[in-house]
Amino acid sequence: MAEPTPFDDFRSLIANLPNPDRDALAQAGETRKAMLAGDRLGRIGSIAQWFAGWRGNARQPVMKPLTAIFAGNHGHVAAARGPWSLEETKRRVDLCASGTAMVNQVCEAQNLSLKILDLALDHPTGDITVEAALEERQCAATMAFGMEAIMGGVDLLALGDIGAGNGAVAGALMAAAFGGEPGMWAGDVSTAEGQARRAVIEAALATHGDALADPLEALRRVGGREFAAMAGAILAARMERIPVVLGGYAPLAAAILWKANPLATGHCVLADLSGEPGEAEAARRLGLKPLLDFGIAMGEGASAALGAGLVRTALACQTGMAAKRETETGARH
Repeated sequence: MAEPTPFDDFRSLIANLPNPDRDALAQAGETRKAMLAGDRLGRIGSIAQWFAGWRGNARQPVMKPLTAIFAGNHGHVAAARGPWSLEETKRRVDLCASGTAMVNQVCEAQNLSLKILDLALDHPTGDITVEAALEERQCAATMAFGMEAIMGGVDLLALGDIGAGNGAVAGALMAAAFGGEPGMWAGDVSTAEGQARRAVIEAALATHGDALADPLEALRRVGGREFAAMAGAILAARMERIPVVLGGYAPLAAAILWKANPLATGHCVLADLSGEPGEAEAARRLGLKPLLDFGIAMGEGASAALGAGLVRTALACQTGMAAKRETETGARH
């Protein structure tokens, strides 16, 4: 018998994912059909139906939405393999902590809770160009930490990230998940940053080779703490049927769980596309159409928070309008 490994429990969870509630989906669908022709809600209605199916209640409002921002530092940045600095990660975390970042303003305007989770910023991961980012036990522990983000009754989770140089890490995960030339996942390779990303991705793929065929191995070898934590949060949300809004390239890359189970992102929607060519391609392959077209490249999860606000509004529109219709119908009878 094979010795147990730290990833065993996660592999079991990924293989046994719960599905949306069929009755709630059907009930929400009937509500959409009952709308008068002039009140058809378009995608607003489909978003409300998606949320209702996962929560198991076609009339349940969003009560406890949370934006969770995971921050991590990377070994290739510490090794000066590109135009990034570890200090940039801390600066962006400090902005969020002081309430002056874009995501703070969005969360306040949308009435969303916000958590900033610092993942050992003083201890960068291994340099993925020459070694694994994390040991299996470290990666599993970080995924478990990410799973705790939903504790406390969260019913809608928006995911964002902070991490200097993590676009290269996201690109390496995309290449591991979908294949293709490293340059297609590196952004604009005519720029210094794009060239540095491509170099990091090429070196990471060469170093880790066939081991990247296993998505959890890819996560620990060429990922990072914020990626592992977001993957854990996505998985925990699925087990509790909590809808997830992904904001940006890194949260999208954390959905590498898809490679282990193509149904793993069914409870996720994509908030926005930042303009990264690889991000748009990954979204297409995952079947995720962005809710917004704002092109927010930075913002520490601001796009995810905006998307969560839209989901909340979509549900309020459909359920509120349906309730009013029922009241009016009852009054006429």
